[in-house]
Amino acid sequence: QTLATGHPRSQSPNPAMRRALPRFARRVAVLPGDGIGPEIMQEATKVLTSVGKIYGTAFDFHHAPVGGAGFDASGSHLPDATLETCKSCEAILFGSVGGPPDAQHEAKWQDCEKNSVLGLRKTFGLGVNLRPTTLYPFLGHLCPLKPSVIGTDGVDILMVRELVGGIYFGKHETDGDVARDVLEYTADQIRRPVRFAFDAARLRKKHVTVVDKANVLDSSRLWRRVAREVAGDYPDVTMDFMYVDNAAMQLIQHPSFFDVVVTENMFGDILSDAASVLPGSLGLAPSASLGETGMHMYEPSGGSAPDIAGKGVANPVGQILSAAMMLRFSFQMEEAALAVEKAVEETLKSGVRTGDLLDYSEQGPKAVGTADMGDAIVEQLAKLAGK
Repeated sequence: QTLATGHPRSQSPNPAMRRALPRFARRVAVLPGDGIGPEIMQEATKVLTSVGKIYGTAFDFHHAPVGGAGFDASGSHLPDATLETCKSCEAILFGSVGGPPDAQHEAKWQDCEKNSVLGLRKTFGLGVNLRPTTLYPFLGHLCPLKPSVIGTDGVDILMVRELVGGIYFGKHETDGDVARDVLEYTADQIRRPVRFAFDAARLRKKHVTVVDKANVLDSSRLWRRVAREVAGDYPDVTMDFMYVDNAAMQLIQHPSFFDVVVTENMFGDILSDAASVLPGSLGLAPSASLGETGMHMYEPSGGSAPDIAGKGVANPVGQILSAAMMLRFSFQMEEAALAVEKAVEETLKSGVRTGDLLDYSEQGPKAVGTADMGDAIVEQLAKLAGK
């Protein structure tokens, strides 16, 4: 079984086995963004500060505006100063961007997410996106699927999505009543996420599903060709192909079939969003976007939720688990990452939950606020470390 960040589950961290790590500052660009972004980011940095005290690694946080906040600061959703801050750091911890749905015509919000997120992806070559979907057994009642569909195997999927190619980054143009969007891929663009998917599968259930539309699209046929070439280096991993429309159905009908799913940009965007609701709340979903040069970005899968911004009720778990992914992939702090993931799990299991995780038909735990959830996870983290 694997943890909520898509990494194999191991035993609880043992403080007696903890290595003494040198104390030096890891530079993190912190981009809280809009809506609930600043609130949940505060809890993630709170947890990371606690991690630093326990594991002897200080974190040097460099805050910078992005999205609507960036527009207010400089007239740009992705200010040059923010990019320079990111370039000076080792990793990017991103919150959320965007404004109210009925304000998308305003300059502050128009193309806000596109300019912010796609701009960062292009600048840092963030070509591989990881979106783990794990259903905690004790939150199974929140899953929209029936228990008979979830089955005894549960839901444990790692979505690997190519992030800087395909139709999102192709040519877009409108000529009168005709519009066109170009979908293009190279073999090299495909090979990197496919190889990562096989590497990840080796640490999990050794099963990769390549999702495409090869019965229609030439680009999908190229995906299949490259996937078959890569699969030759992984004889211990089973690979199968699935059309994207069937994959959408199987995610609902038989989610336990999937282990690691790898696909192109637009298909991955849609399928990973669909899969992210299976744990019961978008507030639980982390993600990582890995760059070619070692610069990676980490962000929760949920949006900016402007309707609840400033109320102190947002779920910070997705942001905190994204920070755990940062510990793992950017700083190679595997033990610390496991400890954060375990602290989150134990906190939720104890009944400490934000309102999005409560079934109000039950006589159960009361909803806690954003800061209280962060405090509870920090407390669990200290317990695990024997502090």
